[in-house]
Amino acid sequence: MRKSNILFLIIYVFVFTSSFSQNVLLKIEGETSKETDIIDSLSYNKKFKDIESFNLEKNAFENKIYRLGYIDSKEVTKTKTNDSTYLITYSLNKLYKAIHIYYDKQLVPREILETVSDELYGDYFSIPFSLVEAKLNDLNQHLANQGSPFKTLQLQNIKKKESDILSATLLISDESKRIINKIVVNGYKKFPKSFLKRYLKIKKNEEFNLTEIKSKTSALNELSFASQIKPPEVLFTEDSTTLYMYLEKRSSNTFDGFLGFGTNENTNKIEFDGYLNLNLINNLNYGESFRLLYKSDENEQKTFEGQIELPYIFGTPIGTELQLNIFKKDSSFTTVNQFAKVFYQLNPKSKLLIGINSTQSNNLLDETATLLVDDYNTTFYNIGYSYLSKESYNSLFPVNFNFYLEAGTGSRVFENNNLKQTNVHFDTFKIFNLNNKNSIYIRTTGSLLFSDNYFFNELYRFGGINSIRGFEENSLFASTYALINTEYRYKLSNSIYINSIIDGAYYENDISASKEKLFGFGFGFGLLTNSGLLKFNYANGKSENQKFKFSDSKIHISLTARF
Repeated sequence: MRKSNILFLIIYVFVFTSSFSQNVLLKIEGETSKETDIIDSLSYNKKFKDIESFNLEKNAFENKIYRLGYIDSKEVTKTKTNDSTYLITYSLNKLYKAIHIYYDKQLVPREILETVSDELYGDYFSIPFSLVEAKLNDLNQHLANQGSPFKTLQLQNIKKKESDILSATLLISDESKRIINKIVVNGYKKFPKSFLKRYLKIKKNEEFNLTEIKSKTSALNELSFASQIKPPEVLFTEDSTTLYMYLEKRSSNTFDGFLGFGTNENTNKIEFDGYLNLNLINNLNYGESFRLLYKSDENEQKTFEGQIELPYIFGTPIGTELQLNIFKKDSSFTTVNQFAKVFYQLNPKSKLLIGINSTQSNNLLDETATLLVDDYNTTFYNIGYSYLSKESYNSLFPVNFNFYLEAGTGSRVFENNNLKQTNVHFDTFKIFNLNNKNSIYIRTTGSLLFSDNYFFNELYRFGGINSIRGFEENSLFASTYALINTEYRYKLSNSIYINSIIDGAYYENDISASKEKLFGFGFGFGLLTNSGLLKFNYANGKSENQKFKFSDSKIHISLTARF
């Protein structure tokens, strides 16, 4: 008896649960065949596991046809055709295509409405009814960006205006604008405050605009010493607005050096040259930079250069740059250049510069020397413009575009005689990314000195790895020169690339009345190691009427270490 009761209970439970596990089916039609075609074009679920999900889909479908503009639609019949299938008939009625929204001109500026509607009239604007929800959300976002993040929009007095047009009144909740009361930097707590105010242009007591703040913080990608961990966040309280920024300090100091060697034409011996270049950036958490360069090459030329840059002095957009350059050419002459510049940071990428450049050169030769070398002093007043665009995420090529132009006017003093002079310097390069692996690098550099006469020790010096490759460092002297460096680069991986070298230059030497074209050809590669970026270049240089000689080739090796 007990066994039969248990068997009966099992069969009962099985039949009971089976009857309730049957799927519920839905079919929707219109009152006319045209309405049915419209309904069929709308996607909706037709199969449900229970009656609750069935009712949710039915309500969602009614909201969908309402948002399309069928605001007079209604359910006509609901028929259960069998145990699990429901047939619902809707009457869509008229389609309203547009809505005219009347607004208060004092609450909504016209320039904001122009972002959501192309049809603006005296006291109303028109938008398609099917887009009304999206357009009002956009409008609400624009108002939030104006410093009112908690304003709400509502349409009231919705009326039928014409055959297929509705009208409504836009109501906006009355709320005072929000301002930034406090800025908190998490992660890199010693981030320079002057960079918040002047570089990012984010300040306390300004109107809150989250979209604009996110746009401003993207400028952190242009900084070498800081980066953004995650987007900024905001804490709203009843009477204050606090902006939280999440930053981290990055290693930005670099140590750069190279070793070059080639065969001396006279002695047929291998000779070495090289340089050391140290850059210290933001070690005092001020955004400052310090550069120290020492160079010695096979032509018994020595160069020492020290440079310091201090941005945003006393929290102003004004910065300063000081530089000392000492050059000695064997036993011929020494030249000391002193630069003092003041710059105004226009935006994170560009700045204007004005400054003064003082030069003193001393003749080390005896009176029988044939070179036109003399003692002289010059003073130039310069103006310049600088633009720098970085790609900090790219470890191999962190700078994508650079442009620098400077011009100056001054005078040279020699034996109590003043001679007016003018100079121009430019240096620009751009990396054209063809795709993820292929790119083209183009750089143009040049200097021009306009003067009635010249001394050998005031001519520009160029040649070598940082100008035209395949020539000895600073072996070329010119009163005017311009050069172009080109490379085709192919990335084998994110840490190694190979490149071609095709360089060209034109220069004039007014002392020797010579004009010449130069060319450099070769190849190289770059390798990103744990120590830094290692570069290898092999280049052969020649003049226009000179044949290539493999013995004239130069090999340059450099390593840029970041710490």
